[in-house]
Amino acid sequence: MRICIIAEGCYPYVVGGVSSWTHSLIKSFPNQEFVILAIVANRSLRGKYVYDLPDNVTEIHELYLDDVDWERERQRKTRMNRKEYDALRKLLLGQETQWEILFDFFQKKEISMNDMLMGEDFFRGVTEFYKLNYSQLAFSDFLWMMRSIYLTLFTTMKMKIPKADIYHCVCTGYAGVLGSMAKHIHGGRLVISEHGIYTREREEELLTAKWVQGIYKTIWMEQFRKMSNLAYARADLVTSLYQQARELQIEVGCPPEKTRVVSNGIRIEEFQDIPGKLEEDQGKINIGAMLRVTPIKDIMTMIQAFGFAKEKEPSLKLWIMGSWEEDEEYAKSCFELVRIMGVSDVVFTGKIAAREYYGRMDMTLLTSISEGQPLTILESFAAKKPVIATDVGNCRGLILGEKDDFGAAGIVTRIMNVQEIQQAIVSLAHNTQLRLQMGENGYKRVKTGYQFQYMQDEYKKIYQDFAESMELKWEEESKAAGSREG
Repeated sequence: MRICIIAEGCYPYVVGGVSSWTHSLIKSFPNQEFVILAIVANRSLRGKYVYDLPDNVTEIHELYLDDVDWERERQRKTRMNRKEYDALRKLLLGQETQWEILFDFFQKKEISMNDMLMGEDFFRGVTEFYKLNYSQLAFSDFLWMMRSIYLTLFTTMKMKIPKADIYHCVCTGYAGVLGSMAKHIHGGRLVISEHGIYTREREEELLTAKWVQGIYKTIWMEQFRKMSNLAYARADLVTSLYQQARELQIEVGCPPEKTRVVSNGIRIEEFQDIPGKLEEDQGKINIGAMLRVTPIKDIMTMIQAFGFAKEKEPSLKLWIMGSWEEDEEYAKSCFELVRIMGVSDVVFTGKIAAREYYGRMDMTLLTSISEGQPLTILESFAAKKPVIATDVGNCRGLILGEKDDFGAAGIVTRIMNVQEIQQAIVSLAHNTQLRLQMGENGYKRVKTGYQFQYMQDEYKKIYQDFAESMELKWEEESKAAGSREG
């Protein structure tokens, strides 16, 4: 069976939870053929994979959202017919859109992006939208903003999609548009696995974004909702990682009957008999932060909280373990903050093998402002380490428990709350027995409900059910790999 994974801004270019999940999923089904359709910013990332692709990945197709220097394209007059323009108009106005008409238009005709965005059809539709809703704004600014929004969407709809039996999107957004279009063009089945709710994540980003201001943030948010609603409507199945996320999917427009919770899972046996503390660790209370150094992880707050905690407990040492290449400017700001605060015992390791470090830690720390169901928390539990994490995504459910009475496996704090985070660090640092008990609680929790085999079995059933519905042969798997890498 041929499965096309459609990923936006992650696998196989960036190390992280979603990428690790995708990599493990592919490795879990070595007898199935996988094709990757990767959405990235531009050609500078072409072929720069940070994962060794499994043998059952036969093709990689790349969509570059910022690839078109459309203002310089040669003019090719491609006018829309009445049905095509009506579909475009409804899309612009936020009305019920006949997406399939637009898919056919962009897939079957030679479209010049310059002609499309500078042409009469687009201008007429934008003008109507402007007069109905935003006539208080300067029209020239409004028009160029709309062109920037629809440049990426139209570029997506021009993408030639490989034929597959199942299209598996790891988010909605542009990936969901491609999956919906693929189902229309090639048939097959469409499953979407959301690790975070795409529209909510984009809203959070836009609220703090500097590149877009005022009412234009609202227009961008509405565009992301349109794309997500398209994906929800066309999908055969939409999975989430935990019950609250499923409820959010339904709240933002996903039909309840399409939703299913499939939790993350890890191979806990990989964290058995891991190396313990080294001689250099003696007398230190090690805090591990296994994450990418990016703004979404809020390393700034982490450093500040650690600095204040270290004043109360000098033996503390913070290990920030993960790549900083994704956002080097932010990483430099974090290095500078450590220097300005004069905090000692802060180590930025860069990318490392997680298994070699977890055993050296006394606790782990996650200060993110947005998460889904973090693999780093599950890994900490597998290594019997307590976790301090901000109250985002499923962190509270993992740490305090949702389906068991094992007890707390760490401490939950509010986001960006330096005082609460430093108090949690000091509390665990001063209570060895509490750390050990919380570590045991976490181990019981991950062993009972979050093993990799459980997740693999769920997706095996999903894929098999789709294969059966299409009368396709399913090649049974032997025991597969699927451990987290990167």
